Amino acid sequence: MESPSSIAVRELPLFPLPKVVLFPGRPLPLHIFEFRYRIMMNTILETDSRFGVLMVDPVESKVAQVGCCAEIVHFQRLPDDRMKILTMGQSRFRVLEYVREKPYLVGLVEWFEDQPTSEDLTPKAQEVERLLQDVVLLSAKLTDQKIELPDDLPKLPRDLSYWIASNLYDVASEQQALLEMRDTGARLAREAEILKSTRNHLAARTALKDALN
Repeated sequence: MESPSSIAVRELPLFPLPKVVLFPGRPLPLHIFEFRYRIMMNTILETDSRFGVLMVDPVESKVAQVGCCAEIVHFQRLPDDRMKILTMGQSRFRVLEYVREKPYLVGLVEWFEDQPTSEDLTPKAQEVERLLQDVVLLSAKLTDQKIELPDDLPKLPRDLSYWIASNLYDVASEQQALLEMRDTGARLAREAEILKSTRNHLAARTALKDALN
């Protein structure tokens, strides 16, 4: 995978998706049926199996300028040339300009990473993980279901921040803001705020449920 330290700018086929934000290291399954994207995927599979995912705001019909590169790791051809593909998020990028729009969108993009820091982010990561555990426990109690965190939850602060951001539910604009951040500590701090708010909301609902029972 090219990074800012190697080839910083390149042309990349782009796939805008409503309310979908892809993060580095996270999977994204897709069902490809539109003709232009069938063309795109067939072309990509003959080259380096990569394309960019950009979130489309369905309210404003606006395509984000920052996205994440997806690499096809598995694909299955279906009747009528449709495809099921599994992709994995790679580096983030910023669109500098659009090179062409037909038969599919292609942009000139630059890669970027989080800024290096001398701060020990382990305490922030541990706090976020504790809050996540609280949210999972309260959710399980509220729904009377067994809900557990995966055993392979990322340990590195940056990777954990991506995992949490990708698993936020139905808040694409918030996810987009987290994707665009270039500070791991700031991303973890924002996620702590979101999880605290969620925990408090769930705790109140759980207390009400207990009282009614």
